[in-house]
Amino acid sequence: MANTDLQQMNVTRFSPLYTDMYQLTMGQAYFLNNRHQSEAGFDYFFRKLPFNGGYVIFSGLSDLIEAIASLRFNSSDIDYLHKQDFHPDFLEYLKTFRFHGHISGMQEGEIVFPVEPILHVEGNIIETQIIETLLLNLLNFQSLIATKASRVRLSAGKKLLTDFGLRRAQSTGGIHASKAAVIGGFNSTSNVFAAKMHDIPPNGTMAHSFIESFDSELEAFRAYAKIFPDQCVLLVDTYNTMKSGLPNAITVGRELAKKGETLSGIRLDSGDLAYLSKKARKMLDEAGLTETKIIVSNQLDEHVIKSLLDQDAAIDIFGVGTSMITGRPDGAIDGVFKLAHSDHKPRLKISENIQKTTFPGKKNVLRYFNEEGRFYADCIILHNESNPNRMIHPFEKEKTLDLEGLSFENLFHRHIINGETTIKPKSVFEIRDVAEARLNLLPSEHKRFDFPHIYKVGISKNLLDMQTQLIANMQINQF
Repeated sequence: MANTDLQQMNVTRFSPLYTDMYQLTMGQAYFLNNRHQSEAGFDYFFRKLPFNGGYVIFSGLSDLIEAIASLRFNSSDIDYLHKQDFHPDFLEYLKTFRFHGHISGMQEGEIVFPVEPILHVEGNIIETQIIETLLLNLLNFQSLIATKASRVRLSAGKKLLTDFGLRRAQSTGGIHASKAAVIGGFNSTSNVFAAKMHDIPPNGTMAHSFIESFDSELEAFRAYAKIFPDQCVLLVDTYNTMKSGLPNAITVGRELAKKGETLSGIRLDSGDLAYLSKKARKMLDEAGLTETKIIVSNQLDEHVIKSLLDQDAAIDIFGVGTSMITGRPDGAIDGVFKLAHSDHKPRLKISENIQKTTFPGKKNVLRYFNEEGRFYADCIILHNESNPNRMIHPFEKEKTLDLEGLSFENLFHRHIINGETTIKPKSVFEIRDVAEARLNLLPSEHKRFDFPHIYKVGISKNLLDMQTQLIANMQINQF
C-alpha cells in the first residue's frame, strides 16, 4: 500500500489514541505501581452468532497486524495526554512505546464459533491493554461484514455480487467493510478508494440524476454510450421501466451493435425486480441483445436475493448496499478481550451468568473432522495439551463428546513474535479463497438461514479442572 494512500485516508495507520480512555488510565496505574513489565495474556472471542446464523468468518487480522506494526505515540499525542493530566513519567514511557509482544491464533478467513479463542495476545500488561480497543474495533466489524457478505453469497450462488454500500456505511469504516465484503464472497465494489487500496475490481453504472440532467432519457443514454461504448450499463427505471427505460435502452443497444459494440447491461433499481427482470430478459433477447446483463439493486439482502432466485428472476448481477455494509439487522459482533493469565498465573472472570465466566490459561483450539472430512467439532485445550479423547460442553458439564479416532488440526498459528510479523501478507482475494475453502468444509446444516444446526464447541477436562480449581480458590479467599 502506497504511503500516499495512507496520507489520503488514515484507515490503516492508527494513532494509539484510537482507544478507550481506561486503557491509558490503567496503563498509568500499572506503570506508577511498577507493574508495567508484568506478563499478561488475553483471549479474543465472541459469545453470540450474528444474524441468527451458524458461523462467523474471521476477518480484519491483516489490518490489525499492519496497524500494530506502526503504533506509535507522536509528539501531538503526548501533548494531548499531558493536557489530560497524565503523569510526566508515564508520558516519557509512552514516547518509546512499541508493541513487542506475541499474537497467535486463527488464520484470517477461518470459520469460527462462539466461546472459542480466536486470537491470543501476550506481552507486558500495558502493551496488551493498549491494543485492546483497536483489536476489537477492527476484528468485530470486519468479521460481521464478511459473515453478512458470505450469507449473501450463499443465496446468490454463482451470480456476480458487487458492493454498493459506501454511502450507507459507518463513515470511513466503509473502506474496511468493502474489503470484508470481498472476503465474504463479493466480486467487486463501487468504493473506488477500497478498490485502489486492495486491488478490488471497481464497478459502477449511473445515477438517476445523470438521466434527469438531459432533456430526454434517450438523449442521456446515447450520451453515456458515446463515452463508454465498451462498458455501457443503463439505468432504466428513472421514468417508466417498461414503457420508456427498456425501449430506450434497446434502441441504444441496437445502435451499439451496428458499430460492433455490445450494451453491457441494464440496471433495475425499483419495482418488482423478479417480474421486471423476466420481462426485460425477454425484450432484450427478442431485440438480439442476448449478451446484455441484467443488474439489480435496491435494499437487497440474503433473504431478498433468495426469494428473487426462487422466482426464477432473470438477474445476472446483484448490487448490494445498506444491509450488507452495515451488518443489518445486528450491527455488531459481541467480541470481547479477556485476561487469561498474568504474572504467569492463570486468571479468570467469574459471573453469575455462567456463560460469562471465562476460561483461564493459555490455550489452543483443535478442530475435528467427520468421516467425510468436514468440520465436526472444536475443542479448546490448554496450550501444552495434546489431543484429548473427549471434550466437555463449556456450560453443561454433563454433556460430553467422544473424540477418539477423529482426525484433527490445530487452528492456532503464530502471527507476531516479539513485535515482528511472522506471516506473509495475503491479498484480499487470497483471504477470500481461504474463507471459501473453509466454508465449503462446514456441513450445510450449519449454513442454513432458518434454525441452523449448532456447531459443537467444547473444552478439555484439563481446562475444566483448571477453571473449577480457580473458582474454588477464589471463593475460599473471598468468603
